[in-house]
Amino acid sequence: MAVSVDLAKQLDKAYEDLGVTEILDSPVAAISGVSEGDAEKLAAAFNIKTVRDLANSKYFRLAAALAELETLSK
Repeated sequence: MAVSVDLAKQLDKAYEDLGVTEILDSPVAAISGVSEGDAEKLAAAFNIKTVRDLANSKYFRLAAALAELETLSK
């Protein structure tokens, strides 16, 4: 099944037209609102350098799971 998603508002302009794999392999600063300084801090603190690293981070996955559990419990 083909899925179409408009990521223009979620990504910096330079990354808007890339495929999903290319976006995942892009620097975390490709995400709109994540500055180069933020990216440097993520790399230093958690060794997160790409969007894929961010998505697979055990810390961020745990936080997302906890938030989802709270939503489901309401």
